[in-house]
Amino acid sequence: MKQIKIYDTTLRDGTQSEEINLSVQDKVRITRKLDDLGVHYVEGGWPGSNATDKEFFQEIQNYALKNCKISAFGSTHMNRLLPEKDPNLNALIDSGAKAMSIFGKTWDFHATNALGVTLERNIELISNSIAYLRPHVEELFFDAEHFFDGFKSNPEFTINCLKAAHNAGADVLILCDTNGGSMPEEVAEACKAVKEQIPGCQIGIHAHNDCELAVANSLTAVNNGAIQIQGTMNGYGERCGNANLCSIIPNLEIKLGYETIGETNLIKLKETSTYVTEIANLRPFLRQPFVGQAAFAHKGGVHVSAVLKDSTSYEHIDPLLVGNDRRVLLSDLSGKSNVLYKAQKYGYDLDKNDPAVQTILADIKERESIGFEYSAAEASFELLFFKAMGWSKRYFEFINFFVVDAKRKNDSEPFSEATVIVKVHGQENHTAASGEGPVNALDKALRKALEPFYPSLKHVRLQDFKVRVLSGAVRQAAGTSSNVRLLIESTDGKDQWTTMGVSHNIIEASWQALVDSINYKLFKDDPQKWPSR
Repeated sequence: MKQIKIYDTTLRDGTQSEEINLSVQDKVRITRKLDDLGVHYVEGGWPGSNATDKEFFQEIQNYALKNCKISAFGSTHMNRLLPEKDPNLNALIDSGAKAMSIFGKTWDFHATNALGVTLERNIELISNSIAYLRPHVEELFFDAEHFFDGFKSNPEFTINCLKAAHNAGADVLILCDTNGGSMPEEVAEACKAVKEQIPGCQIGIHAHNDCELAVANSLTAVNNGAIQIQGTMNGYGERCGNANLCSIIPNLEIKLGYETIGETNLIKLKETSTYVTEIANLRPFLRQPFVGQAAFAHKGGVHVSAVLKDSTSYEHIDPLLVGNDRRVLLSDLSGKSNVLYKAQKYGYDLDKNDPAVQTILADIKERESIGFEYSAAEASFELLFFKAMGWSKRYFEFINFFVVDAKRKNDSEPFSEATVIVKVHGQENHTAASGEGPVNALDKALRKALEPFYPSLKHVRLQDFKVRVLSGAVRQAAGTSSNVRLLIESTDGKDQWTTMGVSHNIIEASWQALVDSINYKLFKDDPQKWPSR
């Protein structure tokens, strides 16, 4: 089985994405996670360009990595300097990295217009830089910037640039689709030309996603001789992003029969994807292939019925191969199969004619007619399910809440305060709290009332809060009188869950979602939660 080397550039090219900024410790944590995943190279950054990247290369030397080599990135030497006097090249050497990637111009337009040198001098810059670095590093890669644009414009010049890098000692010639505009057939043609015109060379691919083809182009390059793929986790990167390794790796391993990180490590893919997302402080892409939460989600009753009989009817792979899970969503499209699947997940082997199944379906459809959407709030559905199964335990009893939100003439911000009365274990508890807005005040007052009885609630925090207007969902109303659907995503540091509320009153919708969130936490931690059957 042919091995394809995976070169991760999340820490360098991925941070070119406008919403991503990583500290040195962030980069170290991601590197260790990628090392555990089994990627072959992690590009730590450009040590000659900024202090953060330089510090990373110093810090990462304190860690014993088991799978990956750390790679440093830089450019060919400045036109006015000799390579041994170039601070960028010397910073690469000083980084201590075992692998290096340097980029050079391979498009005649860029050489003459952007760099301002003759085509002959551009080739000298490439050759001199590679030759200078060669004795100082284990593996050396040449990133042929704008290769595919150059190959279309002036193929002779572009091939001569690669020949210079190869003859000077580059281990792999990385063909870069820097503008992300190449078609797969163009990638195939160019890869074949390089292999034919530079005998003995090894090639790789670095694709950008401006035409939504970075993954396709990367796989095409492999099928035409590439032995290394450069990309990022979750496809992060400048403009439309880079080639997504979360799609490339399973496609190579499962679909095309190449060896990358191995089957054992492949099951860590979703976990690693999620981890990088969290460190980058971004929301996960729900519909991301292979690792997205919706990648193996089924909603329609006919689909679910078929999946229960044979998952291959609507799934192209077993989600467990990449560490993902099959999900069955509940909605007004749901049939009995959806409920039966959920019941099995919760430990109940129900018959399709069980009255509880029809009760749950009717309840879902009635609630969704007024705006509830249980496919987006599975924790709220789980509570609804167990209530239908006879679970009646109440961790607290609501008596009332009172919320004040006021702003006076000289106030810069409104003042928010909430009062909550609940009964716990027969004891009435009356609390009040102020907060950053009425929902925060209500949340704090409710926690204040419950935490003395349930200390584990101290670990629960809100991760996300979404409000959507549902014009005309219940009444012929629109604008500010519309119903709203409110989703709260919570976590206790171990698990995360989503709950929901619906009302024309945003405070009431918030209260419903908050109460479900707290009840779910108490429910999942309760050793006596399962009702007897």
